[in-house]
Amino acid sequence: INIRRDIKDSFYRYKMPKIVAKIEGKGNGIKTVIPNMSDIAKALSRPPTYPTKYFGFELGAQVKCEEKNDRYIINGQHESKKLQDLLDGFIDKFVLCAHCKNPETDLIINKSGIIRDCKACGKRSEVDHKHKLTAFIMKHPPTQSKKAKKASKKNSSKSENNSASEATIPTPPDSASINSGDEDSLRAEEEIIEVPKSSKKKKNVEEDDDDDWCVDTSPEAVAERMKEINGAVAKLAINMADDDDNDDEDEKDPIDEFADFIEEDERSDKEIIKKARELGLRNDKVCTVLVQVLFDEDILEEVGERAELLRNFVKNEKCQKATLGGIERLVDQNDKLLPKVAFILKAFYDEDILEEDVLLAWGEKASKKYVDKAKSKEIRKQATPFLNWLREAEEESSEEDD
Repeated sequence: INIRRDIKDSFYRYKMPKIVAKIEGKGNGIKTVIPNMSDIAKALSRPPTYPTKYFGFELGAQVKCEEKNDRYIINGQHESKKLQDLLDGFIDKFVLCAHCKNPETDLIINKSGIIRDCKACGKRSEVDHKHKLTAFIMKHPPTQSKKAKKASKKNSSKSENNSASEATIPTPPDSASINSGDEDSLRAEEEIIEVPKSSKKKKNVEEDDDDDWCVDTSPEAVAERMKEINGAVAKLAINMADDDDNDDEDEKDPIDEFADFIEEDERSDKEIIKKARELGLRNDKVCTVLVQVLFDEDILEEVGERAELLRNFVKNEKCQKATLGGIERLVDQNDKLLPKVAFILKAFYDEDILEEDVLLAWGEKASKKYVDKAKSKEIRKQATPFLNWLREAEEESSEEDD
């Protein structure tokens, strides 16, 4: 299919495979595997971890990227059509040039952010810095392709040959190992070095003013300039190695670690509370994860068993809303729970986890914060009998007060 699906031209040159979504597991362990994610990523010239993580952020689901086994997994049940629509968003934000809308772009990462460098029109455009994927890309920059490395080595050898005849500064041989973001800073250094003040002046000889702007081509001057550039390259390489070490340490998200901890074994309430505190997680985040991880198709029987644990974290209205968000995601992952939504909400209400005002406010308007809007509307529709019962009870109590 066309990378830009808004273009219907069958001769459009930029193509990619259509997403294939394979559902595995059942109940609480249901997951969606994308077997052709590597092929899609190759067509977009991006690592397969980028679109997979993007899906996770957009769906609010945990993802697993097993690069060695070429397996890319999203927790929950997701249709290929829905994932294809989300991929359009990734392509627009992180692949297409903002000026010519062409997908021939490379990502340049520097301290200020991420830039899309377009090979078609030559212009550069920034990506959305507010999106969570931007932070992930900054920590995990794309590796240089073999083709690019080969090209940079060719350019390196050419510039070295030219330096012998034209006395210009050659590109350092290990510049191929530096990413494109760092090449900009090196280029800037070279430009500064190429215009030094004349270091040696001939005695008793009148010189023109223009001589001050010449490049000193003596072997000593060239060697000195090369020494400075190589020093800068070595410094950059050390900094990048330090960054990589830090990335390995920070790779696992605390929320994912917390969810994995609960799923690994049957944990007591005390162990779960202790782990949440150790990871420094906010109560509302914990509420959303707990509902998704602790409950399955038998949620109506399980709520009573876990009510005490949930009450430890549901401290305010924000936590109650997050709990409702967790219920929405759980129902989205398991369609068998959809007809039970009214009973599930009543169970949480009876256990004093959710309050009347919060439930009624939640039922007023669908939101796409936790699931897509269509699913959100469907869940609220199923909750209508319980919400009507709450409203009637509220009206009766107000009449009695009067």
